[in-house]
Amino acid sequence: MISDLLYEKMKRIHPGIEEMEPYEFRYCLDEWLPLDGEGAALLSPVELERLVDSVELYQGIQLKPKEGGRIVLDGAIVRLTRMLFEGLVTGAYREEWIAAHFCFDIRGFYFLHRTTYFTEKVIAHLGGRPFRGYEQKQRQLERCHEIGYRAFREANAEVDRAFMEAVLGLITAKGTPILAAIAGPTAAGKTEIVARLRSEMERLGKQVTSIEMDNFLTDRDQREEQGIFSLGKQAIHFDLFLRSLEEIRAGKRIATPRYDFFDGTSSHGLEGRLKPGRIPVVVEPADVVFLEGNQPFLLEEVAPLVGIRAVYLTEDSIRMRRKWRRDVDYRKKYEPTYFRNRFFREQYLMAQQCYVPQMEVCDMVVDTTGAALWVTPEVAGILTGRRQEGE
Repeated sequence: MISDLLYEKMKRIHPGIEEMEPYEFRYCLDEWLPLDGEGAALLSPVELERLVDSVELYQGIQLKPKEGGRIVLDGAIVRLTRMLFEGLVTGAYREEWIAAHFCFDIRGFYFLHRTTYFTEKVIAHLGGRPFRGYEQKQRQLERCHEIGYRAFREANAEVDRAFMEAVLGLITAKGTPILAAIAGPTAAGKTEIVARLRSEMERLGKQVTSIEMDNFLTDRDQREEQGIFSLGKQAIHFDLFLRSLEEIRAGKRIATPRYDFFDGTSSHGLEGRLKPGRIPVVVEPADVVFLEGNQPFLLEEVAPLVGIRAVYLTEDSIRMRRKWRRDVDYRKKYEPTYFRNRFFREQYLMAQQCYVPQMEVCDMVVDTTGAALWVTPEVAGILTGRRQEGE
């Protein structure tokens, strides 16, 4: 039977399949059957690699396509997963090739393209190799169908400790007040690590505060009228944003815009003045100011103002299983099939438009899945110099 053959092959691609009984695997596979008759549509490995590396594929993904009144997977996602299943059955695609280029979401039971974050340019920027490496304990999570916070935190303990020590070392070397920004994809763990950093800094007697980039968004209607959906200059009160960063770095109290996510409006008009009846966000000066957002140092005018620029990464397959537990099971935030469409679409686009460009200009990258801390040669010199002086 096709299901029995796929069951054996998929166990080698995703260890979590071993936790399923064959009949449970068949339940999940029913969505994709029949596979026969699709053979003529199989792309060659080279063609398939080219397809999943094209921006057009992801831009074309529909988030809420419907059949019979319910949300279904986008057709492009269906075709990709069916091709990979059939390629496994027929031998057209080697197991090693599929594992190298795709990750399988066992809970959603479909394939996603593996996102490349460490490009040649990024690796060169970060000195060619990790600054520190540790045992890759996230491998212990490979069999999990979803991942909770405690298991995730324990797997990252060593590299997180190294990252926190590096941040504290840079603050000591560069002095305060200082702007610190940690970028990272959804469910990578950046919110948790920032909270732990704040607690440690406060324990050491430092004053800590934060600025949320989202508060600088202009009205949603204005952005949509102009076709602006990203967090670039045109999407925010850029002059106010730049001035706020300059003033907080100088130790001044600032009042930033306040964005209302319920009605999609800003407290400020496009000309930068406070609207009648609206209340700004007051941020007091502090030793360390965290700049929160997806793209905190992507804008070239902003990057030089940020004293510590870090990207906190976790492999897509781990993040998706975190989101199944957090956003679907606990928060009830997403309808499951909408969630599958959205994750497939957004990861590639955000990596290309947001995270890889920031990795090319950052001071350090935390690769929690690879259990490695990457830093630029300049930062490595600062951290090594501090350690040698203390010996």
